[in-house]
Amino acid sequence: MVKRLLIGIDAGGTTFKYGMSEAGGPVLAQGRVPTTSPSETIACLRKLCAEKVQSLGGDIAAIGIASFGPLEIDPLSSQYGTILKTPKEGWSGTPLLRLVADAFGVPIAIDTDVNAAVRAELASQEQGGIERAAYVTIGTGVGVGVMTVGHLAGTPLHPELGHIRVARHPEDHAFDGVCPFHGDCLEGLAAAPALIQRFGPLEDLSTDHEVWELAGYYVGQLCLTLSSAFRLQRILIGGGVSEADGLLPAVRRSFAQLNGSYLPEGLYPDDLIQKARLGEDAGLAGALHLAETLYSTGPAVRS
Repeated sequence: MVKRLLIGIDAGGTTFKYGMSEAGGPVLAQGRVPTTSPSETIACLRKLCAEKVQSLGGDIAAIGIASFGPLEIDPLSSQYGTILKTPKEGWSGTPLLRLVADAFGVPIAIDTDVNAAVRAELASQEQGGIERAAYVTIGTGVGVGVMTVGHLAGTPLHPELGHIRVARHPEDHAFDGVCPFHGDCLEGLAAAPALIQRFGPLEDLSTDHEVWELAGYYVGQLCLTLSSAFRLQRILIGGGVSEADGLLPAVRRSFAQLNGSYLPEGLYPDDLIQKARLGEDAGLAGALHLAETLYSTGPAVRS
């Protein structure tokens, strides 16, 4: 019997990761391709996926894409599935949904990587009973997806909380920031490129290095904004920078200091602010979740 395979694509600014599974089943195959130009990246992805599908003896039933943004996610928009103005060179204006649909010719669902990740996190057993949560990714950029009782904040658009203004750390006034649009917004100060530019490769830095207190100061402000706006039960931190052991404790300290004794949920930052359970696979898990939902319910979006 031919396998009906679902493909999840975690479309990131550094790599496009893909995974394959049958509905309700484990991941059967996965891999990644470097994010170069749109045409080259998708052509390489198509070739590798075709080889994997053939080796598994199946065909593709549906694809889910969890993409970096900003991304047009309004199904009624003429630009639906298009990457908007992004710092990623060569990708602004890329009609990602259409390019992947043309390459694969199957039903496709698309959302931002953080929206897909928060859905996947809340669908996991570890997050049972949580209905109000945010997923924050800190990597090449800073992105946020917010779910409140089954609804994604900002729909049919999505939050751009990586570009909020934050108070500068007292020891960080000389750095201009790296965001090409805003300079020293949150992303411009605390995303991986901003930290690397000031301190060098992050993997070489110790847990007690000053970089984590600095990053925690900025991400803690984001967490307080999220908590104040949505009264969340959980803030999940993911992305490459979150893998550093020094970051999360610094975020919690900053959040607790900024909150004072005001928000009651803020009195327990270890419960509120946690590392994403799915880790670096959150985007991929979210993409597969999109594909499975599309496959089980029928096309709810244009492909």
